[in-house]
Amino acid sequence: MTRDSYAALQTKIEKEIVRLQKQAEALKAKQRAPIIKAIVRDMRDYQITPDDIAAAFNSKSRKPAKPVDTKPKKTVPPKFKNPETGDTWTGRGKPPRWITDAETAGTPRDHFLIQP
Repeated sequence: MTRDSYAALQTKIEKEIVRLQKQAEALKAKQRAPIIKAIVRDMRDYQITPDDIAAAFNSKSRKPAKPVDTKPKKTVPPKFKNPETGDTWTGRGKPPRWITDAETAGTPRDHFLIQP
């Protein structure tokens, strides 16, 4: 491919991109027109002014704030303990490696239960 043909091809592609962008903008404007008419009609029906819309649009409290959880989270006492290292596990979530290794070796999980 020569340099001249590359430049010509690039120019052709850029023109096509501009044409498609204009086409997309025209399509967007065509789709927006009926929506805008419906909004204006509803504003007239409900006697809503543009100032009402601006106030609602600029209001900082669009979504109600989530309440802050003030209660302290409970700590769960451990249920399992590794007798060799003293590591503990509550029994929730992914088991620690020492449990999975012991189970792979044939030791049941009950062997590590902490007695009340």
